[in-house]
Amino acid sequence: MSKGLLISFEGGEGGGKTTQVARLRERLEAAGQEVVALREPGGTSVGEQIREVVLSNKNTGISFTTEVLLFQAARAQIYQEVVLPALREGKIVLMDRTRDSSIVYQGIVRKFGRELIEKLNTISTQDTYPDITFLLDISVEIGLARRAATGEQNRLDLENKDFHEQVRQAYLSLPKEDSSGRWVIIDAGQSLEEVEKQIWQKISERMK
Repeated sequence: MSKGLLISFEGGEGGGKTTQVARLRERLEAAGQEVVALREPGGTSVGEQIREVVLSNKNTGISFTTEVLLFQAARAQIYQEVVLPALREGKIVLMDRTRDSSIVYQGIVRKFGRELIEKLNTISTQDTYPDITFLLDISVEIGLARRAATGEQNRLDLENKDFHEQVRQAYLSLPKEDSSGRWVIIDAGQSLEEVEKQIWQKISERMK
């Protein structure tokens, strides 16, 4: 069967990933494409239960090792149950975070090491990489203010400003070190409409 297209959205908090996934899904479906939109952690019954544990503000004492393994467990489930079957069926899969989030948050910022996290990513995704990754880059101040305005801050949102600045810089380092050409950096400080327009332009070019 034909291979589908895996498109991921990455970046720090408040960059608008969830909004842009929803908007891109609408555009693609209007263009006649079969689309599956997912979030990590989550996307399956098992994954949503893990999400509740790993992101809950009640679990501020969770160990970094537990955090690493829970994110990977949720990832293994969503790839096995949803992502890989959808790609085999030729569908377009949109992901609000995936393997690169673990590289940044756990591999670099939590200092577990990229090599270890990549090995775990290879296992959990069955050696699957996104075809396109949109990095929605935004200043830490604006991103955190946006998140606070939603009233939906999770455990990671509540980390200090230095943590989030490290996350931003780690994300910006990834495209520089990647030769695949899958990364597209978008200034997420622009209006939602302008960000949407730029994303659609890149997708349209790819689909042609």
